[in-house]
Amino acid sequence: MRWVTFDCFGTLVDWRSGFSALLSSLGGARTEDLVRAYHEIEPVVEADTPHRSYKEVLATSLQRAGRQVGVELTPAQANALSRSWEMLPVFEDVEPMLAGLRAMGCRLAVLTNCDEDLFARTERSFRMPFDLVVTAERVRDYKPAPTHLRFFSRSSGVADRDWVHVAASWFHDIVPTSHLGLHRVWLDRDGARENAATAAPRPGNAADGGLIRVRSGGEVCDAVARLYNRREPTR
Repeated sequence: MRWVTFDCFGTLVDWRSGFSALLSSLGGARTEDLVRAYHEIEPVVEADTPHRSYKEVLATSLQRAGRQVGVELTPAQANALSRSWEMLPVFEDVEPMLAGLRAMGCRLAVLTNCDEDLFARTERSFRMPFDLVVTAERVRDYKPAPTHLRFFSRSSGVADRDWVHVAASWFHDIVPTSHLGLHRVWLDRDGARENAATAAPRPGNAADGGLIRVRSGGEVCDAVARLYNRREPTR
């Protein structure tokens, strides 16, 4: 049984443009600054203890981001993202990619830093449900911690050689899957913008046989097939 797992927001769902659209009425001319600050603050809030729901993470991070860029938000305004969560758009190249992977005989799963009810609203935007979903609410942890990956491994019973993880975020997904020695496809939708912002080392050197970097969903099926066809597991 071959599995392909995905990060969701940023990989399958366009959270950046979606957040900008949802927050434009609050941020006005500072909307892009607000989204950028949110992106920087969210991992800090997720790392706080004790564990809090993703809806709380959304609201807390947005209020902190607002204060940082000079946009004061009320608690009600800070809940704008979770109230309109299903409005975040799926990237146009995603459904053909998922259909291609299913045609290859792959089972598909999502490993997401999201609450159960929020992802249920998101999943309605896809043509078919996923075979397995692992949320932060279920594992009570947030990526880049490897808890989602380990939970999926136990739940699916997948062998490492039959598992490819696909994600856009170097920080949240590619680094932890690399540490576990998994095959992975880096769907670099932002042209390494995230790497430049975090000064992370560049991936994809020739010595890393378990990583393929692509720029669009249209390249993912071929990348997954190439990784499956490599005989040796990465660990």
